[in-house]
Amino acid sequence: MYKSYFSPSTLSEALALKADLRDRARMIAGGTDLLLEIERGGRRTPDGDPPALIDLTRIPGLADIREADGRIHLGPLVTHNQCAASPLIVQKAFPLARACWEVGAPQIRNRATVAGNIITASPANDSIVPLLALDAAVTLTSAERGERTLPLADFMTAFRRVDLADDEILTGISLRGLNENERGSFIKLGLRRAQAISVVSVAVILTLTPSPSPSEGEGSVNFAPSPGTGEGWGGGWGSSASIALGAVTPVVTRAAAAEAFLAGKPLNDETIAEAARLAVNAASPIDDIRATGEYRRGMVEALTARLLGQLRDGREREGWPEKSVTLWGGTDGKWPVEEGRQTADGGPLNAGDATRNSQLATVNGKLVELPAQMTLLDSLRAAGYVGVKEGCAEGECGACTVFLDGMAVMACLVPAERAAGSEIVTVEGLSDGEKLHPIQAALAQSGGVQCGYCTPGFVMSGAKLLEESPHPSRDEATQALTGNLCRCTGYRKILDALVAAGAE
Repeated sequence: MYKSYFSPSTLSEALALKADLRDRARMIAGGTDLLLEIERGGRRTPDGDPPALIDLTRIPGLADIREADGRIHLGPLVTHNQCAASPLIVQKAFPLARACWEVGAPQIRNRATVAGNIITASPANDSIVPLLALDAAVTLTSAERGERTLPLADFMTAFRRVDLADDEILTGISLRGLNENERGSFIKLGLRRAQAISVVSVAVILTLTPSPSPSEGEGSVNFAPSPGTGEGWGGGWGSSASIALGAVTPVVTRAAAAEAFLAGKPLNDETIAEAARLAVNAASPIDDIRATGEYRRGMVEALTARLLGQLRDGREREGWPEKSVTLWGGTDGKWPVEEGRQTADGGPLNAGDATRNSQLATVNGKLVELPAQMTLLDSLRAAGYVGVKEGCAEGECGACTVFLDGMAVMACLVPAERAAGSEIVTVEGLSDGEKLHPIQAALAQSGGVQCGYCTPGFVMSGAKLLEESPHPSRDEATQALTGNLCRCTGYRKILDALVAAGAE
């Protein structure tokens, strides 16, 4: 599948490996795109061979979200779930939080990184769209030349192409935070509610200046929403706007004509309609399997108008959960989950010692040597853990859900070598002898088990939800199971079981 695997423990070690291997190696963090591309014959070296993988997820300190120098900074291991759950991102970069929440499912978001989304550079990648609207920049580092920083707009050069030298690693992302007189959000059209690739996506940031309020006198400032008035945000007038469009052009783009039109204008219905019409000028979409170009043009106009209306009326956070369902349990969602961990036999963990021929992991409390050079799904099944099912092998169905160092992940999208020194729990490890886990008992009680093939994945997702939310609501149960597909279509009884398990 891949030629070799390296797991450096420091960034300098990773940079040295990349400088040595160059275009014969690919950096991997989440791997939710990369592993599938390699499996399908992509990302080959100049010689046509599969690449080596340099895994960054054992390097501490790369998954931090912080604010400094007037910017928000994301490390290269920051995941989509981290962004969606971060109070800083939700408060000051809400469009990014909302976009990250729309990516995949909890198991995917626990692994998929914002940096990986950027490097893949697909125009349908959700997090790129708000980042472009928030004037994001990326920092690239080479062992030989040091750091350089580029605006995100310059980093993306063409469809799935970025300005990244073969000895460089993306080591940081920065973006501006929203001020008190700014609002922003993200909206996405997909073919289903979860696990959907964007057909069209839009991010809008509005900066408003105060206008005189008739009730409060000349010069007063009021940025509170005025739902239904059609007179803008608390009487505010637009001073600037950032509108980014995804999945409509080969590279995520800004709607410059619409941005210029909105400058200095109140957000009434006529202004919104014209701005939405002008946004279409930035889009020259092609026909593809998800939609026609004509449909996309219509949706650009409709979604831009809808989002501008939400911002005007203060409704942009409607439907946002009070607490994100992450399925990362008692961890904080950062890789590596723990620093200074030990292997199951009590020895010090040195993940760099893991080779493609031998590796030790703790599976359901026992020390196991897992086969390498394959996905964790295939490795676990080869080692006898057949409760982990292969339903799609591309992160769509959730049947292969396992816990990796306490976080729910799709085993089909994790290199087997990443398990070295880690703790893994499969469905076989949930019960206590003959005593079933509460979610297993509830599924049997409610009749939530049909053919049974998808059941291990539902059990694992449900168990992790109960760990972080012991008495889940039906909405939380629905969020937790968005990454699990039941081909027998028996979701109601499965949801009933999860809520009942919490109630008991």
